[in-house]
Amino acid sequence: MDEIQILNGSDPAVIADACRAHSITTEEFSELQSRSAAAKATAYCPYSQFRVGATLLVDTSSSQDSTASTKYVNGANVENASYPVGTCAERVALGTAVVSGLKTFRAIAVSTDVTPPSSPCGMCRQFIREFCDFPTPIFMFDKDGNFVVMKLKELLPLSFGPDSLPSPKDLLAARADKK
Repeated sequence: MDEIQILNGSDPAVIADACRAHSITTEEFSELQSRSAAAKATAYCPYSQFRVGATLLVDTSSSQDSTASTKYVNGANVENASYPVGTCAERVALGTAVVSGLKTFRAIAVSTDVTPPSSPCGMCRQFIREFCDFPTPIFMFDKDGNFVVMKLKELLPLSFGPDSLPSPKDLLAARADKK
């Protein structure tokens, strides 16, 4: 397996290269980094003490509103005494966005208090797949602001997504053909 490269989050040239490669501005990168780091403070994690913050960069390019500005949606992990019931920061952010009518995203940032940066868990990767295209960059920040960036396709190869399902009409027709 290839070694993951951790990028220096305080080097403007490294940041500029990452931004160019993933079609976001350095200002958007800075907002993703600072907002996801700040979102950690809202985490409810009394059992693990593992704070996670996530921020979505909303795609406003298809907005009918010509004054649409860059939008961000934050989330933090919310634990529960019944551990499997807890919700990860990425799913909190995506759920908040979706119920607000926002369903297309240009980038996602995840911040933790550890080094090296942590990636979204498997369940979150699948959840991200529901709403993001394969080229969507996921920026993963460590406690010092250093980062790894990978596209969704790299984090979830051979994924199962909405386009994997036949239409309900096709499924019903296939069932009828078997009778």
